[in-house]
This record gives sequence, C-alpha cells and structure tokens, in this order.
Amino acid sequence: MERLIAENKTYKYYEYTNEAEFEKAIVDHSNQIFGRNTVYIDIKKKIGDNIVTIPDGYLIDFSFAEKPRLYIIENEISTHDPYKHIGSQLLRFGISYKASGRNIKKYILDFLMTNKEYYDFVEKRSKTAGYRNIDAFLDALVFDIPVAAIVIIDKSSTELDNVLSQLTMDTDIIEFQTFVGDNELIHKFIPFNEEIRDIEEGEKAGIRIEELDTIVVAAQAENFQTTFIESNAWWAIRISSSMLNRIKYIAAYQVAPISAITHLAEVSKIEKYKDTNKYIVYFKEPAKEISHVILDTKKKGTAPQAPKYTTYERLIKAKGLSDVF
Repeated sequence: MERLIAENKTYKYYEYTNEAEFEKAIVDHSNQIFGRNTVYIDIKKKIGDNIVTIPDGYLIDFSFAEKPRLYIIENEISTHDPYKHIGSQLLRFGISYKASGRNIKKYILDFLMTNKEYYDFVEKRSKTAGYRNIDAFLDALVFDIPVAAIVIIDKSSTELDNVLSQLTMDTDIIEFQTFVGDNELIHKFIPFNEEIRDIEEGEKAGIRIEELDTIVVAAQAENFQTTFIESNAWWAIRISSSMLNRIKYIAAYQVAPISAITHLAEVSKIEKYKDTNKYIVYFKEPAKEISHVILDTKKKGTAPQAPKYTTYERLIKAKGLSDVF
C-alpha cells in the first residue's frame, strides 16, 4: 500500500468506500483542485425527460479569459464499475444535455443568485469575455460552446480510459488521493489544467495563456525517428480538453544525451488514440529541424517529462529551454 512521509510522519493511503465522503473532500478543496479562475457549482439536479441523469456538479472555467467553458463534474470512487457508473452517467448526460439546456442554465443562475461572491466573480469575468450580462453569458456557455466533462476519481485505470475513449465528449481525468496519519489527512492530486495554472498563478512570466498554440513532447531516441520523423505523428499524449482546439504546432524535445528541442511540425488534426483517453497528433507536413533549443541551467524543471505548452513565437526565438517555459 502506498505511503507518504512528511515531517517524520507516515501517512497511509486512505481508501474511500463512501462516494459522499469522497465528494465532500472534492467540494472542500475545489479551489485548490480547479484554481482561482473557476467556479465549482455544487448542485445536484435531475436533467432529462426520457433519459434521466443527475450530474454531481458543474464547473465554469475562465482559464482562457476570452473563451470560458462549462464542464460537467462526475465524482466517482474506483470501486464502482467504470462502465455502469461513469460511462453510463456521461452518456446519459450527453444525450440529455441539449434538451435540458434551459434547466441547466436556470440551475446555475439560481446557484449564483444565492452566492453573491460567485455571482460578482462571474459577472465581472463574463464582461471581460465580452458579454453584456450574466444572462447572455450563460446562454452562450450552455448553448453555444461545447460542454466538456471532468471525472474526479481516487484511482484511475485503463478500464476508465477505455470507457472515456468511446465518448464524443471531451473529458479530463483528475486523480485525487487521500492519505491519513495521526488523525490528519493530506491529499495528493494533479491540478486541473496544470500547465495553464502555472501561467495563471504567475510562475511563467511573459506568457499569455490566450496565445498558447504549441505542445512540446519528450521523445526517446528509439521512438523519435520511427514515429515523429517517419510516421509524421505523435501519439498516446494526454492533452487537457481546454487545449485541444488551440494546438497548432508540436515540437519534439529529444531527451539525453541530446537534451534539446530539435524538431517542429504544424498540426493537421488531433484524434483520440485507440481505446484510450489519450490523443494522436497528425502533422500537416514532415517535421522540420530547427535551431536546437538546449537544456540550460537558468531555471530548474524546464526539461519536459510530460507534454508542456508554449507559444510558437516564443519557441522560435528561444536559445534555451528557460526561454520556452
């Protein structure tokens, strides 16, 4: 069983057996999980007539200030069957969503009307996005912008990936785990829109998230030639749903001993990769070698371990990785 150590205390993995308890932990820590540019809407209301479902909640995401997005929230514990619980819930929601738009808008508006802090926040951010009032904003959010989903679960699995790969709805997975020791709880998770959050929270000066258009992937020597160069594609990439329609370029960071971004390609299309919740990126043309952007020592943690986002302009002008990220 996995354990954590902090300040000479040992914390054991805590297995949730009650979904309500797990969901309470998510709601209590929603600000940390989703970030300051979001509103977690903790409402459970039935939607649909012939096909009925009850989402666990909704999230209004203002990470991209000019293009906010609505997410349905599905909180689940891993002991539940992903096919019967998560898959069927999201499928029913996808079918019921269009016909239930007016009700969903009303539920969200009612929630905001009873929470002045949230109402004021959404009103301010909706005006920044160019909407004249909250009513017009919610109309666009519910009816004009494709809804996405976030599944929050204590342990992810290949079975869950397989279920989500069958859905047409863009879906992110957040793994939220809890550890307990001496009657104290600590939580382990990767934040929603992690790479975007780094920029939002001021850790990457000089990058505007609205301008992000390039994904950088780490490439091992054995895969780089056969895949990135010869197949004109790169696959099995986790990409946050908020970035899917923004990626115009893909760059390859060749790991040690090269330790540099060496090639760049324009993106043709992005599709789900086989029976996974990951993606394959196809190139418009074969990747071109660029002036190598080397791993420097100006900033720690710049070498990509997982996909990272930047801008084309920033990448082309960079001399070292610290100029890119």
